Parts: sequence; structure tokens; C-alpha cells
Amino acid sequence: MPAAPDVHADETSIRQIDIKKKAFFWDFVTPDLIVYCYAASRSGDTPKRVLGDSQGRLVVDQHTGYNAITKPGKRTRAGCLAHARRKVFENSEHPEAKEALDLIGEIYLVEREAKEAGIVGTEAHLALRKARSRSLFAKLLRWGRRHRHSFDPGSGMAKAIRYLLRNYEALGCFLRHATIPPDNNPAEAGLRRIAVGRSNYLFVGHKESGEDHAVLYTLVASCEKNGVNPVAYLTDVLTRVQTHPASKIQELLPHRWKPPDPASIERRVAPD
Repeated sequence: MPAAPDVHADETSIRQIDIKKKAFFWDFVTPDLIVYCYAASRSGDTPKRVLGDSQGRLVVDQHTGYNAITKPGKRTRAGCLAHARRKVFENSEHPEAKEALDLIGEIYLVEREAKEAGIVGTEAHLALRKARSRSLFAKLLRWGRRHRHSFDPGSGMAKAIRYLLRNYEALGCFLRHATIPPDNNPAEAGLRRIAVGRSNYLFVGHKESGEDHAVLYTLVASCEKNGVNPVAYLTDVLTRVQTHPASKIQELLPHRWKPPDPASIERRVAPD
């Protein structure tokens, strides 16, 4: 995980029954893995523990818990344009909102065209963003500057505009790096399974239970991400891990796991 150049991260609350404050599940998403962590707080200790002093990009919202790992010399913070759009959309009763929403829509149209052309994450994708998305993003910022004094400072639209203008550098990070999208949707999508579980089991009983849930979520979600059958994977790995060399344990991670050949299975189950 620390070696991954691009990481998406997000967090969501969960009730731990033996403490009064909220606990949290975090997810860290790379092209290969989805790693879940459980913590009794929303402090920056969890991202520091997972990512340490690694370098690259970190796509997140503006939660201050990520500040310690997005300082100079560490990871570059990339923002979520979907967050900015959502804040404007929630105030779409104002006619001024339409221009901003249309500009963001055009930015996503560029992303769609890159996907259809099969150039996502390439230099051609970055060139397309520079040719078209950069000017759209600049127009979006000009829209924000033009209207920042048009609304009551405490209104929803004023807050949406402040979010856009204060975080413009992080929100525009996708214009400088082809390998990251303009939003944090991969991490947000990864938390949906937590939300579904939370609506069913309501809480975790204690810290160890939360940590066990995080491990299981990690294995199953990473299997799904890599097109691996989770049942086949767990059936094999839970048996093989007993004799697999500890120095090569990473070979059993979902994105590196290879199903055992039939001959090895026969040897494993054959009677003495």
C-alpha cells in the first residue's frame, strides 16, 4: 500500500457498543487493492499508520485527518470535484448554479470520451485534459470568483463557492496527473459495503470485532476488484497459509494469488 503512487481514501462512522463516541471504518483504494482499517476515532493516526512517509498522490476530501501525510515531501493532496459539485447542486434553486454544474458536466464528458477511447491514465489522456478540461476548470474558478460576494456568507451557495475557491489547487490536481480521476468516487464506492453492513448489524461489539470486520472486508473486496472468487480464494489461502513461507506471504494477497494446480491439491489431500 505505501508503495502505490495513487491512493484514494475515505472514512465512515460506525457505533462501537462499549464506547460512547463514534468509531470509524477507513478504506484505502489502489488499482490493485481495497484495504479497510478500523479505528476508535477519526484522527490522523490511521492514515499515518497505513501510508507513513510515502510519496505520490492521495485523493481525499478536506478532512484534516489527512493533513499529516499531505505535507511537502509526502503525498500530494488531490481533491474531489464530485464533492464540489454536490455542494453546488444542493443549492441549485439559485439560477447561478446552472453555469457551474454545466462546466463540471463538460469536464466529466472529457473523462467519458477518454474512457471510450481507451486512453485513461495515459499521456494522451493528460493531453486531452490540458487541451479541454483545463480551460473548463478555469471558467469554473472564474464563476466562483464572480459570485463569491453574491450570497449571504452563511448560505449554502456561499459555502459551496468557498469550498471551490479554497481548495482549487487540490481540486485541479487531476489536470497535472493522468493517473488520478477528478473525484474520490473509488473510495466512496468502497464504503458502500460498510453502509449496507451498518444498516444490518448496527454496531460492532468491541475494537477486536471491528478489526476482524476490516480484515474480512479487505480480503473479499480485493478479490472482487481482481475478479477472484472470494470463496475459492479463502478456501485455498486459509489452508495454504499454514505452510506458506512467511517471507513470501504477499504471494497470497488477492491480486497476486494464483489458484493451486490440481496435482498439488491431490497431494495435499491424499492419504499417507
